[in-house]
Amino acid sequence: MSCTIEKILTDAKTLLERLREHDAAAESLVDQSAALHRRVAAMREAGTALPDQVGRRVRVRARRICAREGWRAKEELWVSLEEHQDALELIMSKYRKQMLQLMVTKKAVDAEPVLKAHQSHSAEIESQIDRICEMGEVMRKAVQVDDDQFCKIQEKLAQLELENKELRELLSISSESLQVRKENSMDTASQAIK
Repeated sequence: MSCTIEKILTDAKTLLERLREHDAAAESLVDQSAALHRRVAAMREAGTALPDQVGRRVRVRARRICAREGWRAKEELWVSLEEHQDALELIMSKYRKQMLQLMVTKKAVDAEPVLKAHQSHSAEIESQIDRICEMGEVMRKAVQVDDDQFCKIQEKLAQLELENKELRELLSISSESLQVRKENSMDTASQAIK
């Protein structure tokens, strides 16, 4: 296995590009978090402008939505940070391994145990990165399921509120009809007495 400085540099460049992509993703998450913060502030301002009863409902819903989105952004930021750190560790591990191989080719030193240790360490880091990616995917799916459940609950709540409103209208119509019947029966009774 021939190891040259050019190969080390190209590998380092590709790993550095990946690191920059992770940095860009982290910055994007930070920007999303700031936008979310601005959105929360706007919701708070809008919530104070509404009447108390409606405003309370809106504020409670807004807090729930903001908490969920904040938690999701925080989780994504942590996953991105861990991936970034693991990528950096992988870069350094490969760099050390290639430098050691370069030294072995220059010097006739028996570095086989150290190379094996680096290889096993690199394999362990790669498996941890894979596990982190899998955990991130599981978290994303869990958030999606949670969002779907939240939407179903909101739909059911809206349906129940609509049914409640319709039942109240029917009750008021029934009460008015009963009132009119009582008045009519009292009028006919008073006319019969005369």
